[in-house]
Amino acid sequence: MNRLIKHAASIPVSDATPTVSVAPVTLPAPERGIDLELRVTAPVSGDHLPIIVLSHGHGPSLYIPSLNGYGPLAQFWAAHGFVVIQPTHLNAKIYALGADTPGAPLFWRSRVEDMSRVFDRLDLIEEQVPAIAGRIDRERVAVAGHSMGGQTAGMILGARLNDPKDPDASDVNMLDTRYKAGVLLAAPGNGGASLSDFARENYTALNPDFSHMTTPSLVVAGDEDDNPHLTTRGAQWHVDPFTDGPGAQALLMLRGGKHGLGGVAGYDAKETDDEDPDRLALTQRMTWAWLRSALYPGDSAWTSACKALADHAASLGRVESK
Repeated sequence: MNRLIKHAASIPVSDATPTVSVAPVTLPAPERGIDLELRVTAPVSGDHLPIIVLSHGHGPSLYIPSLNGYGPLAQFWAAHGFVVIQPTHLNAKIYALGADTPGAPLFWRSRVEDMSRVFDRLDLIEEQVPAIAGRIDRERVAVAGHSMGGQTAGMILGARLNDPKDPDASDVNMLDTRYKAGVLLAAPGNGGASLSDFARENYTALNPDFSHMTTPSLVVAGDEDDNPHLTTRGAQWHVDPFTDGPGAQALLMLRGGKHGLGGVAGYDAKETDDEDPDRLALTQRMTWAWLRSALYPGDSAWTSACKALADHAASLGRVESK
C-alpha cells in the first residue's frame, strides 16, 4: 500500500494484478526511415483484454519521451486490466534527428501515422509478445496521449489540423475509426491568436480544429498549467479540446495541477512540475474508470469514480460533463 496516497484512495478501481512488460517490440516501417519501436505492458492473466495505445509527449528528458517513459500510467492501466502499447515517435531525443529532418521538430504527421500503424500490425505485435497472443480484444481499443501526445490522440479521434507554413497541411483529417475512445492529457489547445509569438513562429502545427473530434473522449487538464512559452491564455488553453470537441464528453480538472498532472511522465522526473502522489493517483484512477465505461457501455466505473471524487476527494479536482 502506498501511504502517500490519501484522498485519491477513495476512487474505486479493480484489484491490481501482476503485469509483464516487453520491449523493444519492432514494427518494420521502411517509409518512416526508422522502424517503429514499442513497449507492451499487460496483465499476466485474463482474456479479451482491452487495449490503450499511449502517445508520449515532447518533453525535456532524453528517455521519458519514448517507450521508456510514462510508467505511472502504463503500469497502472495494465495492472487493472488493459494492454498498454507505447510507440516511440520520431521526436524522441534518442533518435537525435536534426532540425533539417522533414517533419522536425514535432513530427506531428508521423506521430499520428504511428498510432494507426500499431493497429495495422497487431498480429505482428502478438507474434513478438506471446504473453498477449490470443488475449486482446480488437473491438475495444482506446488512444491516450500527454502534451504533444494529446494532440496526436486528438487527431486519431477526429480533430483536424491546419499548418499555415505547410501547403500540404490544410484541414488534415487523420481520423481512425478503429479507436473507440480516447483520453487527452494536458493537450495543446487552439492555435492562432491563442499562441504566443514564439509558438506562432516555431510551432505552427499547434493549430488543431477540435470541431471534428467526435469520438468519445475525456480531457484532463490542470488549473495551474500555464505555459507562456506556448500560449497567452494560461491554463484555460488546455480546456479547448473539451470546449470545442463534440465527442469530448467530460473534463477532469485537477486542482493545483500543472503540466505533469501529478507525475504521469515518470516517477521523480524533471518533466513533472507538480509532483504529487495523490494527484497522480487521481489521474490514474479517473482515466481508468472513464476508459472502462467508454469501452464497456453499462459499466458503472465512471459514475462511481465521479461520485467518490465529489464526496471524498473534491480537494483534488472536479469533473464537468456535457
